[in-house]
Amino acid sequence: MRKPRDFDAELKALEDKAKELKVRKVQQLGELVIATGADALSADELAGALIVLAETKDTDKRVAWAKRGAAFFRGKSRRSAKANDGDGSSAPAQPGGAQPPSSGTGAA
Repeated sequence: MRKPRDFDAELKALEDKAKELKVRKVQQLGELVIATGADALSADELAGALIVLAETKDTDKRVAWAKRGAAFFRGKSRRSAKANDGDGSSAPAQPGGAQPPSSGTGAA
């Protein structure tokens, strides 16, 4: 005879897993803010920029941002493998909105 399923225990396990995933997502978003240098922005600036990004419907801008983000992550993995010697090759991988004084191009 089969053992009856403990639905309460399964539900609790799923709830715990959902909480764990939410915590991991928040942590990764914080790490992303720090990695991009956006932690130098005020909370108001960062929130405003994210609101504009979320509201943007222009697919050309979104594609450009996605390419820039992908380049950032590719450059990040390469930089961690070798020492960052400060040459200009890593500068384009940095988002323009994260470091306004050093980037004249901007993200939008």
